[in-house]
Amino acid sequence: MKKYLLLSLLVLLGCSKKEESAWLTGFEKPEFNPIMKADGQYQFQDPLSDSLVAWQKADVFNPAAVVRNDTVFMFFRAEDNPKAYLGGRTSRIGLAWSTDGMNFNKFEQPVLYPDSTSLQWDYPGGCEDPRVVKRADGTYIMTYTSWNQDVARLSIASSKDLKNWTKHGPALLNAFDGKFVNTWSKSGSIVTERKGDELIAAKVNGKYWMYFGERGVNLASSDDLINWTPMTDGDELAIVMQTRAGYFDSFLTEPGPPALLTEQGILLIYNGKNDEGDIADPDIAKGTYCGGQALFDLKDPSKFITRMDEPFICPTLPHETTGQYAAGTTFLEALVPFKGKWFMYYGTADSFVGVTVAEQ
Repeated sequence: MKKYLLLSLLVLLGCSKKEESAWLTGFEKPEFNPIMKADGQYQFQDPLSDSLVAWQKADVFNPAAVVRNDTVFMFFRAEDNPKAYLGGRTSRIGLAWSTDGMNFNKFEQPVLYPDSTSLQWDYPGGCEDPRVVKRADGTYIMTYTSWNQDVARLSIASSKDLKNWTKHGPALLNAFDGKFVNTWSKSGSIVTERKGDELIAAKVNGKYWMYFGERGVNLASSDDLINWTPMTDGDELAIVMQTRAGYFDSFLTEPGPPALLTEQGILLIYNGKNDEGDIADPDIAKGTYCGGQALFDLKDPSKFITRMDEPFICPTLPHETTGQYAAGTTFLEALVPFKGKWFMYYGTADSFVGVTVAEQ
């Protein structure tokens, strides 16, 4: 039935087989998974409590990644207290590196964490779910969620060396006189173009663009990758791609890795969450996170073209359906071209880091 609906949609939209070929396919999960786990041995002198914290003791998951000097650098979310309730822990962002894309070496200290400069935004919940892109001038831009255990806010940080980061506050802080600064926002996927093994932030119509949000995909533009202006629909954030009843993305459509310019359009890899009620996809366990792909117009990032009806990745391994989020999670946040392959890194069950690999 779904295949028939997809065929009908392609006909209605005038989509061709060429557009279907825009999807990145062929991903397989190596037996080596998961590639990163929690570790209580790492200690951090927390600047707010002035005490030593086992900052990776509970869980590590939801990574970002970039390639620099023939090395993959991964940014991972780490939670400290395994006894705290879901959403009640403090998250910090750590850094690790690998020369083969599989075996990672962690740096001892986190690179982004709650401190005195950002108390109102990211304390006590912390800094969550990074995505990282490179600007043409060599500066790295990170989008991440500031979580004060009240409102999730999509925030921005920048760095020249991947280790030392400057926080710039919420992405929507200055837009429309701060109108949306207290609006729930997260998961910033900046549009990029591939140059070698790097994904560089790319301008479309003279501006940078970022997909974000959860319940439907939102869109924002920027001149500098730091201050963002969202597209609006009246007094609300505009939605450029909705959730779908009866499909794997019936509850959430949350942007994943940096979006990518292709010949067919702007490719957005996203995380679909299946509903837990009557509108859920009956072929997928309720509440499960699976990965999908969508295509937007190259000349108009707000113009949705088409998307997959079936997910290209779902939880299939035992550790992906156990842990902190046992309903099942493959939450995609990082995509890098590396040594002739695509490496996609993802969080599993809010507890581990996984990888899936495809030939280029």
